[in-house]
Amino acid sequence: MIHFDLPSIRERVEELQDQMNAPDFWNDLEHSQAVNKELKVLQNKEELWKKTLNRLEDTQVMIELSIEMEDSSVLAEVMEEIEDLEKEVERMRLNTLLKGPYDANNAIISIHAGAGGTEAMDWASMLLRMYTRWSEASGYEVKTLDFLAGEEAGVKSVTLHIIGEYAYGYLKAEKGVHRLVRISPFDSSGRRHTSFASLDVMPELEDDNTIEVRQEDLRIDTYRSSGAGGQHVNKTSSAVRLTHLPTGIVVACQNERSQLQNKETAMKMLKAKLLELKEQEAQDMRDEMKGDMKKIEWGSQIRSYVFHPYNMVKDHRTSVETGNIQGVMDGDLDPYIHGYLQMLD
Repeated sequence: MIHFDLPSIRERVEELQDQMNAPDFWNDLEHSQAVNKELKVLQNKEELWKKTLNRLEDTQVMIELSIEMEDSSVLAEVMEEIEDLEKEVERMRLNTLLKGPYDANNAIISIHAGAGGTEAMDWASMLLRMYTRWSEASGYEVKTLDFLAGEEAGVKSVTLHIIGEYAYGYLKAEKGVHRLVRISPFDSSGRRHTSFASLDVMPELEDDNTIEVRQEDLRIDTYRSSGAGGQHVNKTSSAVRLTHLPTGIVVACQNERSQLQNKETAMKMLKAKLLELKEQEAQDMRDEMKGDMKKIEWGSQIRSYVFHPYNMVKDHRTSVETGNIQGVMDGDLDPYIHGYLQMLD
């Protein structure tokens, strides 16, 4: 994939536009969709680069003007703009590490409470808040696809649709088991508890024809949907649950009022899970040929969040850590995501 080599980007954009102008372009729908998607990604890269260069030039003019007029009042504004530019350039640099075939796609994430009852379900709700805040701060749209509340508090499971460019590329860094250590607010004795929750991350697939789902392999159940905390209850059975009988994979969607829309979204989720399974099987075969017997298990957490006896969030893959645990729970995940992407480079 081409990144910030602007002449090459411009050349590739022109090639794709020429393809789209061909009279038979839309005859092959799968190819035309792939071309359209690549063109959009490249045009967005080009536009972002141009905007960043313009901001940099404007900042240089402001600095020169303040020096010429011996006016220091604009320095605070200049310094703030420079900090923003540094963050933007770093994000652009990290985008060059997102080279996977689905990295530019929207993401579908599912949070599941582990063993531990109410304590684990409360932890899952804390992670839901954390990822919602990170997504919104990163400019992504967040939609709830499925929500299963806990009996007393928190959530048993929740599935979110994170909409925006590179959502999957960034959030794939968060897939795995997350461990919490704290004094439980649900324990009258004030004892320390350890809780687990898992995060599953999949790319949203747009009309992917490489994954075939046969109708006879599906069990389709419908039921009444209910929003988070019972905020919305349908009077009709519009929520849809799909069970893929050969693999046992189950997906559900209750976000839309229309049963048909929920079924279409659930089918996308199922195809994404089947693609993930297919790629994992291929990777397992390659690992077996290499003699690599590593396994990711429920207990092998990727990150620990310690509230007691000290404050620390540590990623066990990259060793990135911070004592500002409240900042992390408020959605400041970029150091961890960036550390993971740099580790892959």
